[in-house]
Parts: sequence; C-alpha cells; structure tokens
Amino acid sequence: MRGDTLPLLRTRVPGPQSEAWVDRLALRECPAITARRARRAAVLGTAKDDPIVWARARGANVEDVDGNIFVDLTSGFGVASLGHSHPAVVRAAREQARTLLHAMGDAFPDPSRIRLLEALTAATGLDRVILGSSGSDAVEAAVKTARMATGRDRVLAFEGGYHGLSYGALAATRYASGLFRAPFEGQLGPHVSWAPFGGPLPDLRDVGAVLVEPIQGRGGVRVPPRGWLGSLVQAAHEAGAVVIFDEIYTGFGRTGAPFRFQTEGVVPDLLCLGKSMANGSPISACVGSEVIMDAWGASRGPALHTQTFLGHPVGCAMALAAMEALPSMLPKGAAASAALIAGFEARGLRWRGVGMMLALELPDPLRASRALMQQGYIALPCGEAATGGEVLAILPPLCLHPRQIAGLLAALDAGLS
Repeated sequence: MRGDTLPLLRTRVPGPQSEAWVDRLALRECPAITARRARRAAVLGTAKDDPIVWARARGANVEDVDGNIFVDLTSGFGVASLGHSHPAVVRAAREQARTLLHAMGDAFPDPSRIRLLEALTAATGLDRVILGSSGSDAVEAAVKTARMATGRDRVLAFEGGYHGLSYGALAATRYASGLFRAPFEGQLGPHVSWAPFGGPLPDLRDVGAVLVEPIQGRGGVRVPPRGWLGSLVQAAHEAGAVVIFDEIYTGFGRTGAPFRFQTEGVVPDLLCLGKSMANGSPISACVGSEVIMDAWGASRGPALHTQTFLGHPVGCAMALAAMEALPSMLPKGAAASAALIAGFEARGLRWRGVGMMLALELPDPLRASRALMQQGYIALPCGEAATGGEVLAILPPLCLHPRQIAGLLAALDAGLS
C-alpha cells in the first residue's frame, strides 16, 4: 500500500473480520465510546453499521483487518495532515524510542523537549510554551494562563465552538446544541458565556479570556467574516482580556499557511496546538507571549500545571520531524485543495472552508457519509446537528493524490445520484 492508491474493497463493508473485532470490543468497552450496531443481545448499540477496524495506514490510505483499502478524507480526526505513517515521523519515533522512551515531565527534561520548545516559538513568533498530551490539555493550560495574567475568572467563548471534553475545556464548549455538556452541567462552572461566532461581541470589561477557533472545525467548518478576528482581538485587548486562538484543527498547514492566524494579520496572546502537531503522537502545546506566560511566575519546586507525560521524548521527536517536513507539503496541499474545490464547483455542489479544511453542504450528510464508505472513502459529518451533522467534512491529508481526488468526485457523482 503506497498511500496514493484508489479504494480496493475485497469484502462487504464492514467486513467479517471487522465485525468479529467489534463484537469483542462491545464486550469490554464502555458502550458510550464507539458507535456500533448491536448483534449481541446483552450489548446496547445505536449505529446503523459497525465501524471498520483499522489495521494499517499510509499516506491517504487506510487498510482494515479484512484487507479493504480506503481513502481517508478525515486525516484520522485531523491528525495525519502529512499523511499516515510519514517516513520522517516514523523514523524519528524509532530513533528516539531506542535511546530514551520516557523522561520526567517538569522535573527532568530531555533535549528533544527543549528543541521542540525552540521550534514552536520560532514557527509562531511567540515566546513560551506549555506542552500537553491532548487538545483539551492545551485549552486548559491557556485558560489557566489567562487567569494568572488577568486575575479575572470569566471566559468568553462562541456558539458552535468545540474545545475538548475534559471539564475545563468542556466548560467552554458549545457544540451540537449542548449534547456533550448536558449530563455534566451541574459540575461545570458558571464562568463561561457565549457569543455568536462571527457576530457582534458583548461587553468584555470583566472577561479574562476570549477563546475562539479561527475556523470552527467540528462545529461545521465555519469561516468567520474577513476582519472579524482582528476586531475581536482589538476589542479584547482594549478591555484587558487575553485572546486565545484554538488552532488545534487549523494549525500545521490545514488551511494553507502553517497557522491560520498568520493569514488573518493578527497575533493571539495564546495559541493552542495539537492534532497534526506530531502527525500521530498524542502531544499538544499552549504557546504564548512572554508577558502573558510569565504571569505564572517561576517554579518553586512542584509545578502548578504539569502532567506525567509532559514533553514525552518520542512525541517531541515526532513533532520536530513533522514540523521539518511541513513546508514541503504545503504546495501539495494547495494543489489538492484547488482540485477539490474545482471539482465541487463543476458539479454545482455547495462547499465551505479553506485549504484542506473543507465541507460539503448536503441535504443528508450522514447518508452521504455512509454511501461514500461503501465506495471506499472515509468521510464524516460535522456541524451543529447532534446526529446527522449539517455538512460533510472533507479533511484529507495534504498529500491526497490527483487520482484519489478524481475517484472521490466520481464517488460523489454515484453516491449523491
């Protein structure tokens, strides 16, 4: 499997081996985690079909346990922007694992962590970094940092925003009509308020942090009006608030530039990064200006914000390799984006987004997702509708090959007819 091939389906989808593995999964995993069809009387299920079970992946291709080959239009939830199993990233992981697999977080750093901090600040133009293991970690570090810098508890976030599901990040998430918040409302603080994404801003005088995605990802690939982010930054700074850009989805080339803020002509005080940062390792970062980050003060021993796997050596090595590989991938992503958009427009399809962060506005995105899956293309709905989504997200790796683009367009012709 080279990574640039068309789908090859050897069995029905999902195949018998995937179904067998999912039966085993259903016996041991909490039923709330993986959507699956119930075939065992003792297991609850709500999905129309079982998922496929991935066996390996390379480039824009995924192979399941039945030997079926798919084209991945999700980049594995936006992680594999450079393509699955990018050789330089895999090589960095192997080399680092052979020498130092784990260090000690805030107590004892290793060189890969220090080099990554230097690379992140050089790439963003910001000054200080707090590393984490997930996007939620980065958001929580940013909200804490804003509290330290301003002394204010209130956070302004935006309708349709998705920032993660740990409690600090969930408190600021307003996606899918509150679906993720509803069971836990009694344990979420009242410090967050919301404004319309891309719309007028409320009074910010007592707000400590303004948290925003430059383009909403899971909320429906929603792009704000040109200039809105600049107005937001100006209003926040005039009110003494810290601006946090959640670029966990948009960062590292997804929208064409290395970071979305660079195309908007504004610089946030704090920048949250994750997903494709290491192209496959669970690592994230909150990057910020010196004046905001230094509000934490110097460490006096026990760090006020840390975790066991902070700056994990293998993740740091993979992130360094991914960042080094990114510039050569950006032209490929730009060409693929242009070809996708031209194909959509030639078919009269309504689309939204930027770069390789696109979405199709379809009457039934969930049905379209299932139809594409049966043709070997993995794409997921997203948007405010809690079940079927409002759009079909097209978020492929930047290395998506022209023949895979042509195949997708043909699959759309067949699946939407």
